[in-house]
Amino acid sequence: VQLQASGGGLVQAGGSLRLSCTASGRTASRFGMGWFRQAPGKERECVAAISWSGTNTYYADSVKGRFTIARDKSKNTVSLQMSSLKPEDTAVYYCAVSLAYSAVLTSLRERYNYWGQGTQVTVSS
Repeated sequence: VQLQASGGGLVQAGGSLRLSCTASGRTASRFGMGWFRQAPGKERECVAAISWSGTNTYYADSVKGRFTIARDKSKNTVSLQMSSLKPEDTAVYYCAVSLAYSAVLTSLRERYNYWGQGTQVTVSS
């Protein structure tokens, strides 16, 4: 599976950005998808995840109520709508695919098999 992420950029605090990720290759299989982020000097963390059906979602406490994950299975895409952005949201954001966790959500990095190249999100104060 190959993943291509896009949509990052520079935004002022309180603003919004929408990230998008398209999967190609082994997309006939069912898989869960997630968005992770990694700030300088910090561990990569899961901010949101979504099941194959799209009915189950997970959000990190730090982004609940501000971020929304969604997927379009017909286009093999997953999006992350980010609102009310804060400077602490600044990071490189990665989309990822979990082949084993398609129905049950997982936020654990080691359970994701494929990763996109990352897209920078910078929130200025």
